[in-house]
Amino acid sequence: MYRVLKTRNFFVMGAIDIILIGFSLFIAYYLRFDGSIPSGEMEDCIRLIYWVVPLKFFFFFLFGLYRGMWRYTGIEDLKNLMKACLVSSGAIVGILVLTVRFQGFPRSVFPMDFVFTFFLAGAVRVSIRIYYSRWDIRKNKDKRGNAPQKRMLIVGAGSAGEKVLREMKENRWSNYVPVGFVDDAPSKRGRAVHDVPVLGSLKEIANFVEKKKAQEIVIAIPSASGSQMREIVKHCEKTGVPYKTIPGIGELIDGRVSIKALRDVRYQDLLGRSSADLDVEAVGGYLTNRVVLVSGAGGSIGRELCRQIIKFDPAGLVMLDVSEPMLYAIQMELKHRSGYQRYHAVLGNTTDAALVNRMMRHYEPQVVFHAAAYKHVPMLERNPWQAVNNNIRGCQVLLESALEQGVERFVLVSTDKAVRPTNVMGASKRICELLVQHHSNNGRGNLMAVRFGNVAGSAGSVIPLFRRQIEQGGPVTVTHPEVTRFFMTIPEACQLILQAGALGKGGETFILEMGTPVRIADMARDLIKLSGKEPDKDIEIVFTGLRPGEKLSEELITEGEGIVSTKHKKIMVLKSVHSFAAVGQANHSNGWLEEIRELYELAGKQDGCGIKEKMREIIPEYRIMDSECVF
Repeated sequence: MYRVLKTRNFFVMGAIDIILIGFSLFIAYYLRFDGSIPSGEMEDCIRLIYWVVPLKFFFFFLFGLYRGMWRYTGIEDLKNLMKACLVSSGAIVGILVLTVRFQGFPRSVFPMDFVFTFFLAGAVRVSIRIYYSRWDIRKNKDKRGNAPQKRMLIVGAGSAGEKVLREMKENRWSNYVPVGFVDDAPSKRGRAVHDVPVLGSLKEIANFVEKKKAQEIVIAIPSASGSQMREIVKHCEKTGVPYKTIPGIGELIDGRVSIKALRDVRYQDLLGRSSADLDVEAVGGYLTNRVVLVSGAGGSIGRELCRQIIKFDPAGLVMLDVSEPMLYAIQMELKHRSGYQRYHAVLGNTTDAALVNRMMRHYEPQVVFHAAAYKHVPMLERNPWQAVNNNIRGCQVLLESALEQGVERFVLVSTDKAVRPTNVMGASKRICELLVQHHSNNGRGNLMAVRFGNVAGSAGSVIPLFRRQIEQGGPVTVTHPEVTRFFMTIPEACQLILQAGALGKGGETFILEMGTPVRIADMARDLIKLSGKEPDKDIEIVFTGLRPGEKLSEELITEGEGIVSTKHKKIMVLKSVHSFAAVGQANHSNGWLEEIRELYELAGKQDGCGIKEKMREIIPEYRIMDSECVF
């Protein structure tokens, strides 16, 4: 409030409002008496002005009419003006009723005074907004000079499209000229948004591009589903001009669409995966003011977990990773981009028991997300001892150290490849799930696992590989024409991991709703099209055969598990019907742990065949697909 009083604009606008308030009351009297105010009524009018003007000005100030920047006057400012006029007019009438019972004052003056005050004060504010908008447009044109202008066609005449249009006109760095909207809503056809016409439906977009000589298309429908985006992209491709999109709903956190945010359509847009509907209160209940540890913090999932965890204001964030450059990258991102300073970067491996124990004692984390793991299926199939050492031993070391420290929650990030595994990677993650269940069955803490499929765009995803192959002119290599995988976006996966952490009571394996499996061959074709090329014509697709340990399709549940719904529509929980009978170890958990120790011994000898056979003993549903043993 004190800062407002110090600004020059406050005194300028305040003076204008004082004049308008007095004038409104006078013009109300003038019209009431048809342009000839009797002398007695004129005296009453002047006496009213003396105290009505400061009273109304007080309410204008009280309702924050001088805090905003008038060059950005909007609906909220006009709402506040309406409230100030209503309350002040009500106060005036109330004072007159209480003091003179409204004797001697024409009643019709005060409704007219209210209307004139609102419209005159509002007109001044809107005029300032219009003036600066036009001035900005002229200034931006001057700054752009002779820079080439791109004629832009906007798909979507909704709220996002309107914001994109406004940005094109007001952003000084924008060289886009909007030439029209395309929208399938019949009610919008023939109408205009800020003088830019809505031309017609999406099916006619090729004609509109030619008619308006559009050089580029922007898709301004951030809420479009995967199927809707595919349809839009299909029509845009037919025009032969480049097309871009604005970020999705999950990325538009601040609600502002910027020309700088325009980007090429990505495969994630075609998946149509929406952001998860987080129960912010429940997630914040176990993260806010807690020390949180994320292992594998430099990986795709670990990085995104860190980004989302800091939104809940944890007391501290401990980031553990074995990769120096990846750990440094997320450290710098949190520090400089997010402004979060309460982080601790620990460079090391989860298999280093001495380091892990010391870290646990020093930082005393209350919540642990274990995302560190080797995940590349063919690589681990050829090096199974690394899956044992890094995935299983690393999980056991971190889990037991966390339990010794007394953590409140431990969340294991698992995979759909743990279901009826056909590869070492999946088998190792299944054993990690069983470790979590074993300790939970012994009542040692609130432990849980979260199981989901592939994440689009992660370091190990096929999407970066396909993109590189397309950039090099092909061919794009796909293992099998019918191979399918579940996909979700990295932000959605991490949101659901955090939500599952709030739902867990101990011992659960949560699975995330993955939607419909995607054929990898179709994904390859979509990516080729998004690159502006034609599949099998410009870029060849070659089928190379399934790699060691791979299967045609993945599953999310295994035998002996039943799906139980949760209060979150995208998360289900699996309860093992027979508990450890599912791994043939009923009532013999100590013997089961002894078999894991034998697995570590085989890993120490780099005995690939021995490791696979021992894994099959521990997990009967594990099928060894690759009998070749290296070394």
